Amino acid sequence: MQSDMPVFYSFRRCPYAIRARLAILAAQQQVELREISLKNKHAAFLRASPSGTVPCLVAQGSVIDESLEIMLWALQQNDPQGWLDMPTAGWALIAHFDGAFKVALDRTKYAVRYAGSDPESQRSIAHGILSELEAEMGAWIFERPSIADYAILPFVRQFAFIDKPLFDAQPWPKLHDWLGRFLGSAEFQEVMGKHAFWQVSDAPTPFPPLER
Repeated sequence: MQSDMPVFYSFRRCPYAIRARLAILAAQQQVELREISLKNKHAAFLRASPSGTVPCLVAQGSVIDESLEIMLWALQQNDPQGWLDMPTAGWALIAHFDGAFKVALDRTKYAVRYAGSDPESQRSIAHGILSELEAEMGAWIFERPSIADYAILPFVRQFAFIDKPLFDAQPWPKLHDWLGRFLGSAEFQEVMGKHAFWQVSDAPTPFPPLER
């Protein structure tokens, strides 16, 4: 079934898709959510996504399949919470987490995929990056919530749950509070709603829902 909404291909647990959904929700931009199985990718999704990865947004004939670009697409249309009002240093911080931190996260969580990689040394690298963040942040990364917080939080969440007791034992009170507020927020609960894998015959699933 067709709709006039932009089509958003997603996978619930993917941190890239989570951060894209967070921005779409914050920007109040309604899309047609299509939940995709990464083990059995739908043909329509593969036709739409040049990279074959989630998230992927199809809007007005254009395809955006980078999560940060989807965040910008949403917030540049409507940014009621001022997420884009951020010091320029925030962009470098997002790049650092998308780069060095994500590399260490993957080699800690999925060590068997990386021959010759030591998961404990990779965990130490991630801990070092998080310790630097702890030292620099307040209640938020900057003085108020910004795109940096919501671009990075899904990856910190993923890393934390590799070994939550170990993560909680680290001397990071500000970071623990920051992540805890995120996990307990209404926004997180909404973007983590469960959906069946999309089929062509399905009625469109609006996200955010029509009635909230």
